[in-house]
Amino acid sequence: MNPPLVRLLQEVLIWSAVLAAVVAGGIYLIKKTRPGSENQEATTSEMLAKFRELHSQGQLSDAEFRTIKTALATRLKRELNDNGETG
Repeated sequence: MNPPLVRLLQEVLIWSAVLAAVVAGGIYLIKKTRPGSENQEATTSEMLAKFRELHSQGQLSDAEFRTIKTALATRLKRELNDNGETG
């Protein structure tokens, strides 16, 4: 193999490894600065408020909103019972 070509391939491999390390470090830092962004689920009351807002904006029909509201009401009652609260 041609020595300049070997050197070029070595440099490409080294820079590829450096780039991969920088990207991995960036991803790590982003995840660290946004704690809980993964698996962070909105509470049922927050979800209900968001769907209510979508309904008022006309993005959900009355039937869709009633269906969602019924499902979320059931979920909210279950959450309240699990927490020992009344509502």
